[in-house]
Amino acid sequence: MRLVPTPVASQLTGLSTEKLREWTSRRALVPADVRPRQKGSPAQFSWQAILVLRLALLLRDRFGVELQFHKENFAKLRKELRSASFIALWGRRLALTSQGELSLLDDQAPLPASDAILIYLDPHLSIIRDGFALPDTAAAAGQLDLFSLSSVRAVAQPLKAANARERRRSA
Repeated sequence: MRLVPTPVASQLTGLSTEKLREWTSRRALVPADVRPRQKGSPAQFSWQAILVLRLALLLRDRFGVELQFHKENFAKLRKELRSASFIALWGRRLALTSQGELSLLDDQAPLPASDAILIYLDPHLSIIRDGFALPDTAAAAGQLDLFSLSSVRAVAQPLKAANARERRRSA
């Protein structure tokens, strides 16, 4: 899992570092994935935490939503995002119903029967994609790497050494 430190998370969320600390530590609206080890060290955030923080900021600034009331909903959303593929989120929306429930909707899902605030995820995913170097829907159309290059190199080095030893023995 890729994580970014507090300064990068601040840029990706649009929150100041002070507000980010307040939301993730003091108020604990969306806790950091890795808490700071000591005073002055940065916390670490996953793309899921960044997305939830961006959505919380939008709900507060554009719609005047009281965030503390939705703290539990943010935790549920984050849990749901952990089991979702980043690529699968493209084209989806987040609905905040008048009953205070947050839910992810895909293109084919019917709109909520009651009043709701709908938030399109694509603009937020674009910013996160660039900040974390994650794939987008264009990559989904083609073939994705099964293994990351760094993990392949880490495995290839011991294999090369083992092959060299084997050649020396057979010679």
